[in-house]
Amino acid sequence: MAQGAGRGRGGPDGGAPAGPPKKRLLIWADTRNGIAQHDIGHAMAVIEELGYKSGLWDTWIRTDSNIIARRPKMTTGEPASGGPSLCNVDAIFFLGHREIDLDAQGKADLMWFIKDAGKGFVAAHTGTTAFMLSWPEFGEMLGGEFDEHPWGTVEAPVIVTDRKFPGLENFPPVFNIKEEFYQSKGFSPEKSRVLMRLDTTKTDNTKRGVQAADYPYPLVWAKTYGKGRVFYSAFGHSPATWDNPMLQEMYTGAIKWALGLVDADASPLPMPPPAPGALPPPTAAQ
Repeated sequence: MAQGAGRGRGGPDGGAPAGPPKKRLLIWADTRNGIAQHDIGHAMAVIEELGYKSGLWDTWIRTDSNIIARRPKMTTGEPASGGPSLCNVDAIFFLGHREIDLDAQGKADLMWFIKDAGKGFVAAHTGTTAFMLSWPEFGEMLGGEFDEHPWGTVEAPVIVTDRKFPGLENFPPVFNIKEEFYQSKGFSPEKSRVLMRLDTTKTDNTKRGVQAADYPYPLVWAKTYGKGRVFYSAFGHSPATWDNPMLQEMYTGAIKWALGLVDADASPLPMPPPAPGALPPPTAAQ
């Protein structure tokens, strides 16, 4: 649903809510400037459905960035009437793509929402591309920035480094999945808790663009930023990813944590040194 609130708001007869109010999740998916546009419609529908079926959160879906404000405005510049704002949602699920048009006030309000108000921010796949040329603080908040996907879309093993984090309890220590695997530059394992990482000992690391500096090739991580809770997952390239029950469980756990429904350890984990074959050889073209 591109406008308004998702299903589940109110009681069984559409009246007053039964029991305590649910948490509110804003799906923010501005992809107007994306390169090779991803099919985010299905992704948004899945996240909304997870909240509806679990009964844990209500969902607003917006594909514009004007709503990222403490006081949103209509296109006329007048105050928007009703709907979501950074003052009445508990977390954001972010699917932005490539240099989103967000003004200085919107940027300040978003940082207030996470850092000062202590709300949650969950980003998926293209989220690391959103402001990588224009807003360094966003990359610092998120924990890393997109650094290409030199392997393309391949099947490869993924190492789960923390199976105690919400949503990861049923994952095996290692699993194979077909995905468009991202590298992340500017990532620091001393600032974020790596939850999953790509096992590059089983991938072709002679491909142009594979960056040794991006070790440990994290795919999923959690961190705090000020008072806020931040989660990122590189999974989400194709509809098949969003239909994967295990990844749905992962995103459900991440959203629950971001909404403050459950607690988890987001402190950094020590990463092992690179294994032989994990990094591109010195002769590889970079």
